[in-house]
Amino acid sequence: MPKSFSAKFALAFGLGLLAAVGVAPFAAATVAWMGFRFPMPRIFDRVVMVTLGLVLILFARRLRLLELLRRGFAHPGAGQRGSLRGLCVSLAVMTLLLITAIALSGAARPGRSVIRIFPWSRMPNYILSALVIAVIEEGFFRAFLLAGMISDFGRTTAVLASSAIYALAHLVRSPARFYVTGFDPMAGLHTLALSFNQIADPGSALPTFVGLLLLGIVLAEAFLITGTVWFSLGLHAGLVLGSKVWPKILVARADVPGWLAGWGHQPVISGAAAWAAAILILMWLRPLAGIDRRKAV
Repeated sequence: MPKSFSAKFALAFGLGLLAAVGVAPFAAATVAWMGFRFPMPRIFDRVVMVTLGLVLILFARRLRLLELLRRGFAHPGAGQRGSLRGLCVSLAVMTLLLITAIALSGAARPGRSVIRIFPWSRMPNYILSALVIAVIEEGFFRAFLLAGMISDFGRTTAVLASSAIYALAHLVRSPARFYVTGFDPMAGLHTLALSFNQIADPGSALPTFVGLLLLGIVLAEAFLITGTVWFSLGLHAGLVLGSKVWPKILVARADVPGWLAGWGHQPVISGAAAWAAAILILMWLRPLAGIDRRKAV
């Protein structure tokens, strides 16, 4: 067994991914047999989450999983204020970007409506989804992975490495929507291979990677300067909620320039405007988090 956290994590991740490749065909066949119709990439993603989760549980003691999660989610009562601050910051940024997009879209379509009626009945689902995503990803990428990697590489390298992994985890996903109606032993491996197709298109992959990397760095630094996930969790939830609301309001994304709407698969975050916003948040992270800038880290 490797001694470093990063090597142990790499081993656990490899075992989890290998297990997912083997289990996914059985899961897809079972789903089809039960009469449900879900695309194979979605099934594969869920299987990866389950197998990786199980492997992490098996490695929990060696990876200090519970210790790191307890530390990251410490002081939940006091953390509510930090989460609210983070949520307000990210929603303010997303609102500013959306207003700019509406203004530019209106200039491109004079005399025509550029916004649609927002489906408010679906807002509870969007909010719940944003919260679940934020809790899971901040717990995994910041409280667990980042905190664990710091012991191996130090702060700066751990921030960059964990943020790069965060970006790749969102980028390496199968864009194809295909269905499996029976048992196909190669379905998992085929889906895994398709997941790397997006990287083969640098025109789309690079802007998306840059945006996600910057976002990961912002969230990582938010976690480190506060010592818990609560502020970064609020930031994350607001960004996810904004990304879900954005396409539901704008009539045509094509009317918004790429530097604002995004050049990649991830809308908004793959645009230069979001990159600039992330850098500005990073520069003002301490006062935004309610921390005196004169205090040492």
